[in-house]
Amino acid sequence: MNVHWSSLPHLRRRRHNYCHQLHGLQNQAAAIAAAIAAGLLERLRVLEREMIVRELSPSKLKHLLPFSHFIHTYTVPLSTSPPSIFDPQTKPYTQNPTKTLPSQLFLRPFSSLPKTLPLNRDGNYDESPCQTLLICPGCGVPMQDTDPKQPGFFVKPWPKNPNYKSPIDRNPVAEEPEISISLKRGFLKELVELENDDNGENPNPNVPEKPVVCARCHSLRHYGKVKDPTVENLLPDFDFDHTVGRKLNSVSGARTVVLMVVDAADFDGSFPRKVAKLVSSTIDENYTAWKDGKSGNVPRVVLVVTKIDLLPSSVSPTRFEHWVRSRAREGGANKITSVHLVSAVRDWGLKNLFDDVVGLAGQRGNVWAIGAQNAGKSTLINSIGKHGGGKITHLTEAPVPGTTLGIVRVEGVLPGQVKLFDTPGLLHPHQISTRLNREEQRLVQISKELKPRTYRIKAGHSVHIGGLMRLDIEESSVDSVYITVWASPYLPLHMGKTENVHNMLEDHFGRQLQPPNGEKRVNELGQWVRKEFRVSGNSWDSSSVDIAAAGLGWFAIGLKGEALLGVWTYDGVDVILRNSLIPHRANSFEVAGFTVSKIVSKADQASNKQQRQSGKKQKQSELKAEVAAARSL
Repeated sequence: MNVHWSSLPHLRRRRHNYCHQLHGLQNQAAAIAAAIAAGLLERLRVLEREMIVRELSPSKLKHLLPFSHFIHTYTVPLSTSPPSIFDPQTKPYTQNPTKTLPSQLFLRPFSSLPKTLPLNRDGNYDESPCQTLLICPGCGVPMQDTDPKQPGFFVKPWPKNPNYKSPIDRNPVAEEPEISISLKRGFLKELVELENDDNGENPNPNVPEKPVVCARCHSLRHYGKVKDPTVENLLPDFDFDHTVGRKLNSVSGARTVVLMVVDAADFDGSFPRKVAKLVSSTIDENYTAWKDGKSGNVPRVVLVVTKIDLLPSSVSPTRFEHWVRSRAREGGANKITSVHLVSAVRDWGLKNLFDDVVGLAGQRGNVWAIGAQNAGKSTLINSIGKHGGGKITHLTEAPVPGTTLGIVRVEGVLPGQVKLFDTPGLLHPHQISTRLNREEQRLVQISKELKPRTYRIKAGHSVHIGGLMRLDIEESSVDSVYITVWASPYLPLHMGKTENVHNMLEDHFGRQLQPPNGEKRVNELGQWVRKEFRVSGNSWDSSSVDIAAAGLGWFAIGLKGEALLGVWTYDGVDVILRNSLIPHRANSFEVAGFTVSKIVSKADQASNKQQRQSGKKQKQSELKAEVAAARSL
């Protein structure tokens, strides 16, 4: 290309301008890159500080740091960045920023290191507890942050910014008129505000703070299961006589009210007979001393029947209360002050219960909630706290037996200086549910309103409830006997001839008849034993008696005559004969063979439909692949 000599200076000036602009753009790009790197580094520092504070507790560093004064500092080289691109409120980054952790943050002399907590279930029932012993407000176990393999382990949560749930602007970057300032600085506004909440105060004083609970309670509340069940096995058995028993036997002190909590769907299995006899004998002794002018603290017994929403709506409350009082007297509760039928889920009967307890406890009484595992004590106390308008309780609720591990003292729920105590569930080995694993307990647990399943059978026939219980009609003075099964709808049933029960045990236990889940579990649960009952009735239209198995359910027997029944279940399971709780039966009869409830049947139909649809899609995809392969050839 020919260029006239007179145009060369002009081209040189243009070339010089282009180089100057390019150099300026390179400097600006370097500044922006340095700013982004600085912002990311600061964010990394914030995250590291958070991890150090949460994870490096004093007890975890005691084997690494044998002295009490130590400062940990490290230096990270950083490119020079112009401070002009930062906000005036933002602290400028130094050339070689250092991170310094003060020694008092996580170090202290060996003399102040926490000692090993005692493994017990006493909780904080004592009126003057040691202030240094932290008790989990959810389950009552002593808390510690040193060993996750020990009971009561917890991690203190990091305080959150009050606006951490505020909506984030999610507009596409392409719609923005220019690159955002926060992006040029290298960090988002939502990330840098974490440092503004170092004071740890509650940002909203009107909303009560949730207390810190142990890792076990956290897992139960959010996931419905215990992550490591072997940890709680390290705790000793709950000594009721040592803790609650001696308080109830005391002849002096504050007035005592005993809330005896019983499950409506498993009344006889969950009824605390030992406690009922202890309290009844204490009432007799102290009442005699009180009449003689001596000091005598007479406990008031309030029988609370929970989960009444699981019973059919056709059950008469008056008849049911009469039935409850009769069964309670047979269980040893001779001195009952009042009976309350409640449902914490439906908010039934809680107002009357609250008023009754307040009147009985007075201004300085002690109220003890006592009952079997999974009877609903913690759920009841939480509902009372919400209903009474007092302090909100945070007891852990979960459909897992033994949720409460220690005694939890709840103050502020009842008026005055009344103290309310939630106690660990009493272990009843005679309940069949205590032998089952968690998967099997889900099948046995009654969580929906009971529905009857009725058979009309003759002598020489048997009815199975899963692989847990069997009823044989051995002899009968009438042609037909009506057998109604009241149990969890997830349990399969089977009706057939008694002469074939041996084949049922070998071929179907652990398979079609579950629980037990699997052939191995059949042998682990123990040996089957037989109990004999001779029953009689005077009506075809309603059930006369029940044969109940603790922790499972019951057979309701309806006949107009007499019959000899044989009941088979695992050795040690309590099986009783009682007056019928629910006299009516189903309108239609079940057929011979295997049957499942409508709930399980619908679930199976939905699952099979989904499998069929997925199978069709897979076949169609395979056919398309074959056609494409044929075309390519």
